[in-house]
Amino acid sequence: MVYTKNNPALFIIGLMMLAIWYFTESGLLAPVIEHLAAGKSYRYTSELMTIPFYFGLIATLFGLWQWLGTHKEGNWDYYASTIAGGMFILLITMLVRWFIAPEIAVISIGFGEIGNTGKYIHELLGLNYVVTGIVTGLIIVNIFQIPVWAKNGVRLSRLGLKTGVILLGALYSAAELKNLGGLSIIMIGFFVLGSVWMVLWMGARRNISNSMGGVLSAGMGVCGVSATVAVAPVVQAKPVEIAYTIGTILLWGVGCMFLFPIIGNLLNMSHVQFGAWAGTGILNSAQVAGAALAFQPDGIETLMVAEIFNITRVLILPIIVLWLAMWYVKREGDNAVQVNVGRVVIEKFPVFVLGFILMFVLSTTGIFAPANHYQGKYFGNTAEQGFKQENRLKPNQTALLQSEASQVQRADYNAALQHLIENGKIMSIDDDTAVRGLINAKIMTQDANEILKQAHAAVRHTAQKIEAFRQWITWLFAFGLVGLGMQITIGSMKQAGGQPAVIGGIVGFIKAALSLVVVMMLVSETV
Repeated sequence: MVYTKNNPALFIIGLMMLAIWYFTESGLLAPVIEHLAAGKSYRYTSELMTIPFYFGLIATLFGLWQWLGTHKEGNWDYYASTIAGGMFILLITMLVRWFIAPEIAVISIGFGEIGNTGKYIHELLGLNYVVTGIVTGLIIVNIFQIPVWAKNGVRLSRLGLKTGVILLGALYSAAELKNLGGLSIIMIGFFVLGSVWMVLWMGARRNISNSMGGVLSAGMGVCGVSATVAVAPVVQAKPVEIAYTIGTILLWGVGCMFLFPIIGNLLNMSHVQFGAWAGTGILNSAQVAGAALAFQPDGIETLMVAEIFNITRVLILPIIVLWLAMWYVKREGDNAVQVNVGRVVIEKFPVFVLGFILMFVLSTTGIFAPANHYQGKYFGNTAEQGFKQENRLKPNQTALLQSEASQVQRADYNAALQHLIENGKIMSIDDDTAVRGLINAKIMTQDANEILKQAHAAVRHTAQKIEAFRQWITWLFAFGLVGLGMQITIGSMKQAGGQPAVIGGIVGFIKAALSLVVVMMLVSETV
């Protein structure tokens, strides 16, 4: 079979990308950009001048070849056929990120703030480029359908999400692992084991088959589709039962992906709190990433926290596979077919997790940034380390901090504040950690907090490699999530079926609600 289609679509996509670049470079888009900026600095100008040019050239050249060339069956033909679909997703991502989502924000700001929330409609509902991109993908696949020439490439979006998770490993340091690792193990262990047990318990009382209960418990309790596929062989799940489980995961997970950011904004959750909640309460890895980026579209701190919890959840998968294998054998007795559990775990374990761990190990050695970096940034308060003397606090700023110092009762916060007042800059990593905690605690006035933020920014420097990683990660996830939307069909969600949908809905709701309570009560606002 020849996968590459003689079609001008990819060539046209390339021309559209080059047109975006040309109109930006020539200034013809200046009025549009000024309108979308709404009186602020338009944050995507540098992207507009580079990304569409390079990808436009690639799409145009490959487009001519796909349109006019002769194609033969083979591996090259299969992989080359994915380019059109990949560029199709990328073009939609560009339009949504640079134009559609900013226009939604402009319209939202025009309506004014909502009540006394201090936020606009698009902020409360999370109507940013992430959510808008997913919705656009949903509309395309369910109303207009994916073009034949793009279908093979749309699957490429999953690679974008997995690659993004792998690259995230480069941004973590021992600080995240020390402070979030223990918390994630406790929370994920409790909620994963609890969810699996609850599905099995409810399944027995609603008289669903053992194979259905086993595969549904893994999907709802561990990590969605990956766990479903890994557990299916050991509980001898039928294809229809796998379809029911995946349908339930999609039905519940898609709803969470949109609702979680709204609830997080209404509760004014911090990045750490929301990341912990999303990484615990949402079922599938892609859905976790979607919710985290929808909550914080112009940064990846929330995504980093969410993925720590998500990775921890995936690492528990071998334990769950072993547990369900033993449970199934006990329930089925002689009817259970012997399965090599170890081989199943090795074959079905998500490879992207190993990539993430490898990148983290390399990051810890200091290849991408100094080994003591935090979220891709490293501490430096000397000229040799990048500190600029003009960033020292001014006398009027230290005077304001001194006048409010009596409000700070916690010892480590107070000590760090006094060091800052005396020296005009943050003096150590411990002091910097304490200052960030003081900022998030909102003990001091807004003016004082702005001074503290300035002091923190002056001693935190982003390594160039890490900055490049952050930009690519944002685009990989944006690309992947638009493609994810194109793979969520109404038909696939209808596959949830009766009993699996009921059990999954009940367990999913309890898991989301309880994890929210635990996060709000126990998770601090800083790492």
